[in-house]
Amino acid sequence: MDELPEQLRFAVSAGAYVLAYAVGLALFVWAARRRGMDDRDVRAVAVAALLGGLVGAYIVQLAVSGEPGKTVLGGVAGGWLAVIAAKRSVGLRRPLGDLFAFAIAGGEAVGRIGCFFAGCCYGKVAHVAWAVHDHGEPRHPTQLYSAFAALATLALVAWLDRCRVLPENGIFYTQGAVFCALRFVVEFYREVPSYGGFTLAQYACMGGFVFFAWRLRALLRRRTVPV
Repeated sequence: MDELPEQLRFAVSAGAYVLAYAVGLALFVWAARRRGMDDRDVRAVAVAALLGGLVGAYIVQLAVSGEPGKTVLGGVAGGWLAVIAAKRSVGLRRPLGDLFAFAIAGGEAVGRIGCFFAGCCYGKVAHVAWAVHDHGEPRHPTQLYSAFAALATLALVAWLDRCRVLPENGIFYTQGAVFCALRFVVEFYREVPSYGGFTLAQYACMGGFVFFAWRLRALLRRRTVPV
């Protein structure tokens, strides 16, 4: 990667980021249509989710590191809060979490390619066969690890959606738990400071996993309670 011209890296990464947002929005709208939801309301919520995700990603990154940038965890939180506000604004009561699950997984799968070319979120020094020379050393391509993890999560989300084995929002909670678990593992290979043996993102993933698992369990229990 170090040998590529900086202008080329910037152009490819910028294009990948734009494509990631487009993919996320497209999957959000596609999943809504699959469920027979009104296009106008869903598009309004999708735009709100995009804007909320961008703001959340920037604010959390700035608060944690003191430097401008974007973080996926902040983007997920910001997008989720924006969706709640937008749903109330348009009077939409049906759960939209499962749509969000498609958007997050698909968007990150593409967006991490942008991180790979931008040189951010890079991995620790490594001497594995697939190491990438970046920042002056051969390193784990953790951006690609995250992209593959997101792609696998998207495949799981699509399978669950096709099987229809979970109630509404069940796919979202499953995707959230899987995302946190996989991100927790990838963090071990990233070049980031740790505190007490874990990175800040890993602590966030621990809390996120517990939250999503708890909400999924509660959702499944409600479904099995006799009326």
